[in-house]
Amino acid sequence: MGTFRPVRFVDVALEGQFWRERLETVLTKTIPSQHVQLGRHGILEALTLPNPPPPLRFPRNEHNFTVQVFWDSDVGKWIEAASYALSHRRDAAIEAKIEAITDDLEIAQAADGYLNCWYLQREPDKRWTNLRDNHELYNLGHLLEGGIAYFLATGRRRLLGILERYVEHVRKTFGPEPGQKRGYDGHQEIELALVKLYRLTGERRHLDLAAYFIDERGRKPHYFDQEAVDRGEKPTDFWAKSYEYNQSHKPVREQTKVVGHAVRAMYMFSAMADLAAELNDESLKRACEVLWADVMASKIYITSGLGPAAANEGFTEDYDLPNDTAYAETCASVALIFWAQRMLHLDLDGNYADMLEQALFNNALGGLSRDGEHYFYSNPLDSDGRHSRWAWHTCPCCTMNASRLIASVGGYFVSASDDAVAFHLYGGISTEVDLAGGKVLLRETSAYPWSGSIRIEVTPQAPFDFTVKLRIPGWAGGAEVSVNGEPVEVAVSVENGYLSVSRLWQAGDRIALELPMPAERIYAHPLVKENVGRVALKRGPLVYCVEETDNPGGRVQQLQLPQDASIDVEERRDLFDGIVVLAADARRLTDAGWDQSLYRTRPPEAQPARLTAVPYYLWNNREKGSMQVWISEG
Repeated sequence: MGTFRPVRFVDVALEGQFWRERLETVLTKTIPSQHVQLGRHGILEALTLPNPPPPLRFPRNEHNFTVQVFWDSDVGKWIEAASYALSHRRDAAIEAKIEAITDDLEIAQAADGYLNCWYLQREPDKRWTNLRDNHELYNLGHLLEGGIAYFLATGRRRLLGILERYVEHVRKTFGPEPGQKRGYDGHQEIELALVKLYRLTGERRHLDLAAYFIDERGRKPHYFDQEAVDRGEKPTDFWAKSYEYNQSHKPVREQTKVVGHAVRAMYMFSAMADLAAELNDESLKRACEVLWADVMASKIYITSGLGPAAANEGFTEDYDLPNDTAYAETCASVALIFWAQRMLHLDLDGNYADMLEQALFNNALGGLSRDGEHYFYSNPLDSDGRHSRWAWHTCPCCTMNASRLIASVGGYFVSASDDAVAFHLYGGISTEVDLAGGKVLLRETSAYPWSGSIRIEVTPQAPFDFTVKLRIPGWAGGAEVSVNGEPVEVAVSVENGYLSVSRLWQAGDRIALELPMPAERIYAHPLVKENVGRVALKRGPLVYCVEETDNPGGRVQQLQLPQDASIDVEERRDLFDGIVVLAADARRLTDAGWDQSLYRTRPPEAQPARLTAVPYYLWNNREKGSMQVWISEG
């Protein structure tokens, strides 16, 4: 399979204004404020196992479930995000906070290595009795990813050692051998962490455990049935009614339709792609490709949001993509980015990079406010003004997912093999990569995503032959490339979305890449009933929306964009430190003459209006008001 490997984010300097601003906000505001919130809501206190246990902050719901069972995971994700921040800039205060958490976990850990603060404090006799619902392995996965990130950032291994002891307990507990439980996680995540641990340590047993959890999933007799019976429950009483909810309805290689909880699905598919790469497993790769095709054909919002339904936080049926009730959880788009990057590195297929970019610049990035301290959990594409960001959430998973993504975003830009480098994203970065022929300094300069004019300096230590691969996005028709002023044939040289430039490179060589960025009208498949007669606006990787604050005069749902209206591209330095907006002459439907009537035989009157659209990821950062992505076209 693929020979390219991502250049780690710590080796990529973000120099362009767009990502430098987002990173700085996360480092200085988001991560410190998240720690404050973890303390304010009792999550950090829970690590100390107070005795007697305090009353539940979040009572059990109708399914006898409380979000407090996965508080450990929120701590793990914060440690991971904070460690990524430390990789950019050491901070003694942040390190002290992680060390304090490590102290608490070290004291809490049981003699046999088990470490789950909910069960150790509140239900010590029930551990490993409800994998279906209660997130024990999921919690470990996020803690382990945090421990790995902290070790890589600081060289301190104490936290990782605590979690490695927990992994050994899990290894003894689960598996196909006599006396072991043949279980797996109800909320997938541990598999991703185990692959990371394998890559860090080189110890094959971690990869084997991840493979066991994936291979065992969905086999008969169904483990969750047996587990329910052991608890004295009827398996048919499962509140979700189907194991499609957690993708354990059948073995993973037999799954052809994406179903259930969106985040769980994306985490599982990411792990499957990881294992396909590490084990050279063609059957897992093919399963991932089939599932990817299913998502792309009928289940993804234009913003790369996933999962229309709040009831299962996930998928329903093909083409069910409502706008105002879209769940489109931030976590799901972050996890889609994880999956897309892994699929990309199996074959270096630009379709995966296109979707990675679309998810990054739209649904995922929209999950974090400009001030760095407010969040979206769900991401609708239509709002009457009541949907707004929150400072925290009863289930704060999306908060740290947003921050850990942005803090590590540099790791998605460039990959390298022995004799080639590949650019997947643009936005102003520099990095040094090691190829078989020597070291190469790369500096990409651009104002992306606002501009498609991209310049790349290629500076090898000494001249040698290698290949530079440039992603030509699927939306970029008519791209132009030159090397040292000499044009390169683009149309005949692009393969799977990448243009390969192979030559004897030497210091001073420069690549010029021009990606046309006209404003585009995008239409949905006619089976997406909510969008019949509607159009969305897109420019480059950015999906746009209309907000009431830019379009005063009533709700933006009354706007209508004529089919023949030209879409103007305008720079607005007065908005958000400088952005590009889209504008057009439009119409606003009015209620003039309707009096008290609800219906009449004449269509509504329309007034001329000037429509202004801003990038979707920026909405709800100013005054409250209505918002819409899909605009009526007439």
